[in-house]
Amino acid sequence: MKTYTALLLQLIIWSGYTFIEWLSKYDQLLYKVLMFFVFFYIAIIIGNTIMKSVKKTFFITSLSLTLYASFHFTMAVING
Repeated sequence: MKTYTALLLQLIIWSGYTFIEWLSKYDQLLYKVLMFFVFFYIAIIIGNTIMKSVKKTFFITSLSLTLYASFHFTMAVING
C-alpha cells in the first residue's frame, strides 16, 4: 500500500509540474530544467518519507516519471 500511495502522490506532483510548465511556457529552457529538478527532488523527498527506503524510492520515482512521460508524449501525439 505504501508503494501505491507514493506512486499516486508522485503522479500528482508530475501533474503539478505539467501545470506549472504550462504557466511558464515563455520561460527559457534553463529555468524549465531547473524547475524539473525541483519537482524531481520534491518527488524523491515525498517518496522517501513514505517508503523509508532509498532504493525503493528511486525505483518508484523512476516508475512514476516513466508513466508521466509516456502519458505526456501519448497525449502530445494524439493532440497533434
